[in-house]
Amino acid sequence: MCAEKIQRFLMAAVLTIALFLFADGEMLYAMILQTLVIVMVIVWALFDFCPSLWIFKRVFGKCPQKD
Repeated sequence: MCAEKIQRFLMAAVLTIALFLFADGEMLYAMILQTLVIVMVIVWALFDFCPSLWIFKRVFGKCPQKD
């Protein structure tokens, strides 16, 4: 698996965990987790840099380009 796909799965997993924390009444932890994801996406949008994607590309390599 390549870096971009792993990063998308990781983001989905983190948001799912935040959803379950909200459902379980753990509002503080859910809000902290969701805020971290939001900040990461804003940094990615503003500077075209995602720290997790940068690490995953070094470890797993880039996805091959589709035609």
